[in-house]
Amino acid sequence: MSEIILLDALPGGATDDLVLSYDDRLVRRKRLITAAGRDILVDFPAVVDLSAHVGMRMPDGTVIALHAASEDVMVVRGDLPRLAWHVGNRHTPCAFQGDALILRADPVLRDMLLGLGAVVTDARAPFRPEGGAYGHGRTMGHDHSHD
Repeated sequence: MSEIILLDALPGGATDDLVLSYDDRLVRRKRLITAAGRDILVDFPAVVDLSAHVGMRMPDGTVIALHAASEDVMVVRGDLPRLAWHVGNRHTPCAFQGDALILRADPVLRDMLLGLGAVVTDARAPFRPEGGAYGHGRTMGHDHSHD
């Protein structure tokens, strides 16, 4: 049986699209539905962050492009070094966009950031946070031991 192959480049285009939220892009075994309604069962040997790839080649040879879905985010402006320190101290996924931090919508974080003097604006956009200092893609946990 052939397997799904994850692609880092699309060879000549895709025949379908898969649009997934930040949470849905982290998969091991999961049923996914493409934009055209194709039912796909992914069954990888380990957890995979699909954010690190642009497409999938299916066992039948078709190529499906991977896209980040728009979701509720907060655009945070202000004293970015200070605000980023507080966000990072809470191990919260964060994207950087010019003069702003981009975070998933969260009322507790919003209140903290407003209390720190930030200007917080709601938006809908694909959420693609930084992957972390110790590896590519998503950070899967954090260990404070430094052996």
